[in-house]
Amino acid sequence: MPEWLREEGLGETRFALVEGGATLAARILPDDLLVAGTVVEARLVAVGPRAIARLGDGTEILLTARPSGISEGALFAAEITRPAVPGPEPWKRALGRAKGEGRAVEPPPRATNLPVPSTALDRLAEAGWDDLLAEASSGRVAFPGGELLIALTPAMTVIDVDGWIDPAALAKAGAAAAARAILRLDIGGNIGIDLPSSTGKAARQAAAEALDEGLSGETFERTAVNGFGFLQLIRPRRRASLLELAQDRAGFAARALLRRAASAGHGPARLAGHPALIAWFERRSDLLRRLERQRGGAVTLRADPTLAIAGGHVEPA
Repeated sequence: MPEWLREEGLGETRFALVEGGATLAARILPDDLLVAGTVVEARLVAVGPRAIARLGDGTEILLTARPSGISEGALFAAEITRPAVPGPEPWKRALGRAKGEGRAVEPPPRATNLPVPSTALDRLAEAGWDDLLAEASSGRVAFPGGELLIALTPAMTVIDVDGWIDPAALAKAGAAAAARAILRLDIGGNIGIDLPSSTGKAARQAAAEALDEGLSGETFERTAVNGFGFLQLIRPRRRASLLELAQDRAGFAARALLRRAASAGHGPARLAGHPALIAWFERRSDLLRRLERQRGGAVTLRADPTLAIAGGHVEPA
């Protein structure tokens, strides 16, 4: 039976729905992003076509509606409904509303809390967590007979299906693989799926049904597959997807390296990485101090420009 696991790591909290040694769905909530459901004190600074609130640190929140009974310039309790979206859409600020207005924000799943990962037991790694991060970073997801190439655009996340088997079979297999990727990579909002073109109505219907089956139990709406093999669907967008988080290449890789360092033994250690990775760590020395407490030894840094962003590793001190 599928089980949600929760791991409160250094710099982020991770959720994974696992079954049979595989990750069926995942979420990553970085500590420096306002999580949906968070209530913060904000000041109403604009009440035009789109109301805007501003936090004490200058962060702006777009409000889904003007707070009732609150005048411009006044402080009020704002509830985050969607964090800011990183990646190719830096202008997509966090969304929010006055506390108590609208429907309740979806709570996090009930999950088994995991201890700090260790070399003896790492349930996320056993369920393919590192492979999942690689898919998020590359946007490439392999499946029998083909591959998905997932790209972010300002309008939607686009999933292109390519492969080498019969087009009708590829469309069906690709649609099923796209459904799995949507859940595993936590993709929400507008999603376009480009399947192999097919002139047969039965083949297009079979592909759509494969997608529906893969997303069974999820909230979404979709179009039919048109004659060019394109299908569009929309599902709630409550968080940044793993793909969007991976657009911050240094931060995404650094948090993954912190996880590996926490499970790579005890005592002093050195984190080696690309200069951009090391600069990210230097701006967040608090995370290194927490890592030192977990490992029970000093942690130092070494910049190596020959390493790829994702090529950071832990060395003996």
